[in-house]
Amino acid sequence: MNYEFILVLAIILLSTKILGLASRKVYMPAVVGALIAGILLGPSGFNMVESSLFIEQTAEIGVILLMFLAGLDTDIEDVKKNGKASIVVAIMGVIVPLVGGFFVYKHFFGITQGNQLDFLKAVFIGVVLTATSVSITVETLREMGKLKGRIGTTIMGAAILDDIIGIIILTFITSFTKTDVHPGAVFGKIFAYFIFLILVWLITHHIFRLTYKYVGEKRRLALYGLSLALILAFCSEHFFGIADITGAYFAGIMLCNFGFKEYIVKKINTTSYMIFSPIFFASIGIKTELAGFTPKIYLFTLVLLIVAVISKMIGCGLAAKIFKFPTREALAVGIGMVSRGEVALIVAQKGHHAGLLDQSLFPAVVAVVIVTTLLAPILLKIVIKDEPDKLDADKAQVHVA
Repeated sequence: MNYEFILVLAIILLSTKILGLASRKVYMPAVVGALIAGILLGPSGFNMVESSLFIEQTAEIGVILLMFLAGLDTDIEDVKKNGKASIVVAIMGVIVPLVGGFFVYKHFFGITQGNQLDFLKAVFIGVVLTATSVSITVETLREMGKLKGRIGTTIMGAAILDDIIGIIILTFITSFTKTDVHPGAVFGKIFAYFIFLILVWLITHHIFRLTYKYVGEKRRLALYGLSLALILAFCSEHFFGIADITGAYFAGIMLCNFGFKEYIVKKINTTSYMIFSPIFFASIGIKTELAGFTPKIYLFTLVLLIVAVISKMIGCGLAAKIFKFPTREALAVGIGMVSRGEVALIVAQKGHHAGLLDQSLFPAVVAVVIVTTLLAPILLKIVIKDEPDKLDADKAQVHVA
């Protein structure tokens, strides 16, 4: 037996931790440091670590845990506080980037008439741009005392719905990658999948409610929750041909309103961020081969980045204006949705596995993720800082729909 994987694990964990801490020192998210660590360790850097079955499978567990945590972190109350505004912002925050990403791909690489895979690849680039990761935005708003205002609750509610819509779209297009599958069968399978989820939710709700009543906050609840996420992830892929992250995400949503949610989050966070999540982020960097960057890919990356930023600002900002947000506040909502973060990376990985994202375009997506994640808090502070008094008045309007 080859024990080299133990050393590889140690190198990845140490490098992602050190560079993650370094990122935070310069006010960047830790995920950026982890990505850079992977790039430095991989073929584009010192070539110390190669992608392997061990890394791939461990990274897949990391993805499942991240999406389970994302589901657990869903706050239904955030959606309700500015319900109508959040829904419209989320829909526009999906449609505009989706269309923008589609046409960017079409312009650079074209779509052969009658070629379904080319069409799906173009749509997938749009799907990557629909992703929203507001963890950095939330921290920025919290520092500025605006998280509980109308801007903060609208962004949070829209981001939740945004990710749900994005996951559903991802489910559809990955299902269509199998050329021998009839469209009717795809829709039927997806319909059956959501019926399955509803049945699981009804059973799960009853079981966990009784377990919590008689057991309380003990470690077995976290174990049961993790098992649910893994089982749904497996069933999604094995029985329905739907991405495993979809099952993990909805497992988290099923448990997000229970009183013991914070207990499960605490336990899963420890498991995830000690081993599995660092390996996932590093694996993305390891796959990123910068040597393949041609002038065409550089230009594609630049245009995709511009569209990624502007599409969210315009789509989400216009939606906020519909609900009579002042221009500056509407712009803040749009900027708050710009960050793609780990959500886009997860989507990109699933698309790569499904054959929807070519290896040559992987670095472009990683670059867009890093830059949008860095830009969002900077732009948000610029837009908000000039009118503190006006924005503080939002707190009185938290419950306005």
